[in-house]
Amino acid sequence: MLDLLLMLGLLLVILAAAQIFVNALEHLGDRLRISEGVTGSLFAAVGTAMPESVVPLLALFAGTADQAVNEEIGVGAILGAPLMLVTLAMGILALVAGWRRGWTAPFHPEPTGLRRDLDAFLLAFTAAALAMAVPHSAELLRVLLAMGLAVGYFVYVLATLRASERLVADGHGTEAERPLLLTRLGLPDHWGTILAQLVLGLALLIAGAKGFVHEVEQVASMLGVSALLVSLVLAPVATELPEKVNSVLWIRQGKDTLAFGNLTGAMVFQGTLLPAVGILMTPWDPRLEAVLGIGLSLLGTAWLRWCLARGGLRVWQLLLNGALYPLYLVGTLLSG
Repeated sequence: MLDLLLMLGLLLVILAAAQIFVNALEHLGDRLRISEGVTGSLFAAVGTAMPESVVPLLALFAGTADQAVNEEIGVGAILGAPLMLVTLAMGILALVAGWRRGWTAPFHPEPTGLRRDLDAFLLAFTAAALAMAVPHSAELLRVLLAMGLAVGYFVYVLATLRASERLVADGHGTEAERPLLLTRLGLPDHWGTILAQLVLGLALLIAGAKGFVHEVEQVASMLGVSALLVSLVLAPVATELPEKVNSVLWIRQGKDTLAFGNLTGAMVFQGTLLPAVGILMTPWDPRLEAVLGIGLSLLGTAWLRWCLARGGLRVWQLLLNGALYPLYLVGTLLSG
């Protein structure tokens, strides 16, 4: 019971940190005069992806005394993060938007950036999935695949940055509509205050994630299931809260480009750099839980890409993404 209460406390820490971080990020994007695509897909995505990035790294480099458990937690956190975003997080966006706009209403994200995010994730995560079929004896091939994923992310970053100036000119610049939170405490509204609030938000995010790592093994033992399954299901609930909360806040404000970019940009980050770490640092074997998670992540992303190509995303279409997450839970529990 104590472990579950500690997890709940860490979730609240992450929730508060997301509010602090989003507010500072909007002011940073406004000051830099960059597009919502860069703010959402790069700044917000990478910043709020820090917790789920820290979880597998801490598990692999400074986890428990059991290396096998550390590897299971690492793989579960790496693969569970994008699964959570493309299924549950998209479903939450649909629920919020559906109550406010109607279930057949369209979303209005900037389409070129969203297409770039979805295409990049599909390509990278497919490569990560194929890496599971590479035998451990083929070390050079595994290293090359990991390097290819890392290089792919930096190519994606350059493409996103190049598109920023045109998007700002087309009216997709980042705008801060609410005062900086630290200014309400009497601090001046300038660069130093913005950066200080960003650092504060990130520090709270990382602290919450760090504490969460040490609770996963205890909960796995208590529930009598593998650390891989617990980290696939529970770890992303905590570490993905920033993306969910940030995107819900932006959807409520009508900032669809920021809302989607925050999720899909994080998916690209998690589908490239983190699997690269997994390929190099873990067995990266095709266990059932992992294969099912990868398959549903790719299926959900392909559905979004198909809908976008057919004329745009509508609220009800994202509800189908949300349905994939309980399908995953049922599949893994029945297989276990």
